[in-house]
Amino acid sequence: MLDLILAILHHILAFGLVSILVAEAVLVRPGMTALDARRVARLDLGYGVSAVLLLIVGVGRLAFAAKGWAWYQDNPWFWAKMASFLAVGLLSVPPTLRYFAWVGLTKVEADRAPTEGEVAGVRRWLRAEQAGIVLILIFAAAMARYGHG
Repeated sequence: MLDLILAILHHILAFGLVSILVAEAVLVRPGMTALDARRVARLDLGYGVSAVLLLIVGVGRLAFAAKGWAWYQDNPWFWAKMASFLAVGLLSVPPTLRYFAWVGLTKVEADRAPTEGEVAGVRRWLRAEQAGIVLILIFAAAMARYGHG
């Protein structure tokens, strides 16, 4: 039963994380307002919390679920998935830092909206994150179907 619960939580958190990333991509657009900047910063906090919880549940699956660590440790698809997850996490840092800066600027000047250049830069990072998510999904499917290569 624990295996099922952890799998369900893992999937809910993964889909939640993707949903938040999509919402950020919708909000970060040319013409966004100071209010949009504050909203995307709050969303990004949820993105970070979801990622940490996803990692915790994933470790729980490694330690306590049916397949166990022995199945995962020699699985090249698992390691490709983990490398992609790490890459997406690293790619999320620049947008997060930009969101913090935007919020800080709105505290000084309430209607200070992000510039078009700032928006374009963040959008590039978000697209890279989205590409990384696609890789995670590909490697997860391969991992589930092909096991140890």
